[in-house]
Amino acid sequence: MTERKPLGVSFESWIDRQIREATERGEFDDLPGAGKPIPGQGKPHDDMWWIKQKMRAENLSFPLPGTLALRKEAEEARAEALGARTEAEARRIVEEMNDKIRDSHRKPLSGPPVVQPLIDVDEVAAEWRALRPVAERKPAPAPTPEKRRKRSFLRWFGRR
Repeated sequence: MTERKPLGVSFESWIDRQIREATERGEFDDLPGAGKPIPGQGKPHDDMWWIKQKMRAENLSFPLPGTLALRKEAEEARAEALGARTEAEARRIVEEMNDKIRDSHRKPLSGPPVVQPLIDVDEVAAEWRALRPVAERKPAPAPTPEKRRKRSFLRWFGRR
């Protein structure tokens, strides 16, 4: 394919000859996508199709402006908190996200002026508890009577 077109031969016949010879050699056999429909056929034309395809292939997300990225991260953190194993872990996830949101309030971010409100930790914890059956939650073990007596004795002793 790197050879030059000979003088006096039209481009069309020269290209047709190269394609025919490559087909005879079997260079077009077992190409990826052989026998599959053409991707995007029947959809409206998109000038950015190759960028979107590359981002899907590399498992990348479209870069968002800072304010919108923070909003998306807050939604993902809330969903992650609701899927956490323990309530303490859910609270930790929300608190970490709230710290990021507080930082964004102190310094301006790029993008449209969107103020991300803090996530209510107690509200997320209540949702987390509502999603879990009561049997799944482990209540704190009740203190035994002996421990109660020791504590009351220690409190009485500590007062003197």
